[in-house]
Amino acid sequence: MTRDMTELDFAELRDIIADQPYRLLFATVSGAHLYGFPSRDSDVDLRGVHVLPLAEVVGLQAGPETLDRTWFQNEAEVDLVSHDFAKFARLLLRRNGYVLEQVLSPLVVASSPHHEELVALTPGCLTKWHSHHYRGFGRNQWDLFGKSGELKPLLYTFRVLLTGIHLLRSGEVQADLRQLVSLPEAPDYLPELMAVKIEAEHGSLKDLVIPPAAEVLEVDYARLQQALEDGEATSILPDQPSAAAALHDLLVRVRLA
Repeated sequence: MTRDMTELDFAELRDIIADQPYRLLFATVSGAHLYGFPSRDSDVDLRGVHVLPLAEVVGLQAGPETLDRTWFQNEAEVDLVSHDFAKFARLLLRRNGYVLEQVLSPLVVASSPHHEELVALTPGCLTKWHSHHYRGFGRNQWDLFGKSGELKPLLYTFRVLLTGIHLLRSGEVQADLRQLVSLPEAPDYLPELMAVKIEAEHGSLKDLVIPPAAEVLEVDYARLQQALEDGEATSILPDQPSAAAALHDLLVRVRLA
């Protein structure tokens, strides 16, 4: 892994995950790399799905539903969080935007035919109520920005709200802020915020030549929250997921494979 973490070494990431104790259905990169504004010293957030063997599912000694491991490679921190496929499938059906973004991440470290099947099923997991996830995540990051003053939670705030707005409107999961800045609701100062964040993981508004005023940020935050709420009322997405039966079938086949 190179020290400049704006670029990823996928071959080295594959070597890192090769010694996992369980078969991986997939592993992708999430976090700032997925969101389009990794800094030079960003951590690498790997997310994925592992498959517990039958003996650790039907027996008395159950295997871990979630694994969380951290490595330091050439001074860079690499974190892998994986869920057993059954838990991951349940999360997909519970309006969880995190897992949607993980399975659909274009930054693929490891994949499989079953991963491709899972990607194909994700449209049937989308509902208008994913707005709750994005609204809550945005509120939490806004509160964190208020406490820290750092650009990272501020960018996370706008990224997640724009992702939610775009999802409700189009049915597409887009987590990359570089793409989302083209939305009419996106504040015009976001590219400058991203440029400063890329240079410094813990940068703040003070690092900008002419930072947006606090009042402007507050107005834009409230405006995007309202746009997300309005989008929920007019969304093209259904009330309930339709992929439950197909996910059950896929899980059974994965377990027996």
